[in-house]
Amino acid sequence: MERKTALVAGALGIVGRSLVSHLATLDDWNVVALSRRAPEFRSPAQWISVDLLDRSDCEQKLRSLDAVTHVFFAAYAEQATEKAQVDVNRAMLANLAETIDAVADVQRIVLVEGAKWYGAQLGPYKTPAKETDPRVLPPNFYYDQEDYLVARALRGGRSWAAVRPSGICGFAVGNPMNVATALAVYATITRELGLPLRFPGKPLAYRSLIEYTDATHLARAMVWAAISGAAANEAFNITNGDLARWEHLWPQLVTFFEMEAAPPLHMPLVTFMADKGPIWDDIVRKHRLKPYSFAEIAAWPFLDGMLGLEYDVISDTGKARRAGFHDAVDTEAMFVRTFTQFRADRIIP
Repeated sequence: MERKTALVAGALGIVGRSLVSHLATLDDWNVVALSRRAPEFRSPAQWISVDLLDRSDCEQKLRSLDAVTHVFFAAYAEQATEKAQVDVNRAMLANLAETIDAVADVQRIVLVEGAKWYGAQLGPYKTPAKETDPRVLPPNFYYDQEDYLVARALRGGRSWAAVRPSGICGFAVGNPMNVATALAVYATITRELGLPLRFPGKPLAYRSLIEYTDATHLARAMVWAAISGAAANEAFNITNGDLARWEHLWPQLVTFFEMEAAPPLHMPLVTFMADKGPIWDDIVRKHRLKPYSFAEIAAWPFLDGMLGLEYDVISDTGKARRAGFHDAVDTEAMFVRTFTQFRADRIIP
């Protein structure tokens, strides 16, 4: 069995963390993980702290990685403006790709994109979204990153692939796009206050069709996209493969956290969770949880956004199935499994 070496950029984010863990279970992969900070957990991967925005730092710290065969780019840097998002995130990809191309024979780069490709963040859009749908008006850093990889391939570089998840669920400290963790913290604090668990999003969002992507499911898809001939130079929507509505998912949360239910009530969590840091700190001490700070553990603007989508969010995943990726995940079971893992890992009580 020929061994491959994965280079995972953004290895401590919600995507990268799950991908590193998944690759570590595969006998034919070595793993090199890139992040700006050290991991707070044990991992068999080789970890390198590097600033992808600093070309000289990349060249100095990555010049020995001549065995890399596949690059998985899951790094992301939030910026204040859309133009800055484009400039910074494209630069990180270019710095990494060009540094590694100079020292290793990279077979494929796999890029993580998302439903923002289709304008899902802007308002009601054409659903189910297909990979062939036209782009929306830029700026959109996904477009610039993919265009960079297309141009690289045309210049003689090896192939690329892109995956487009929707609403990723998993665990990563300080990640701004993490639905499951923020929900778990919201429910835990609400229970600590002795209150019923209400859906805090916008009214129409409670009944709109939604979809999510389990982070481990996405990791399997990324490995498939890295090695499948059918995935070369293609983009694929990757979701759990089912559809849900919060009006059906919410009772599952109420049951899991053993709470009373109450009718939905729109409560912007950016406002209502702003003063709850001391309560979270008390919960951590009382239950001897891992000492993640309130700022690290959840991002309320993102959760408000995800619970405020008053229109359907649906991506067609037929292209990936036709190309050979057939995995699927039950979304209700995913939330229960994820929350159970949070308890086992002492993230929540």
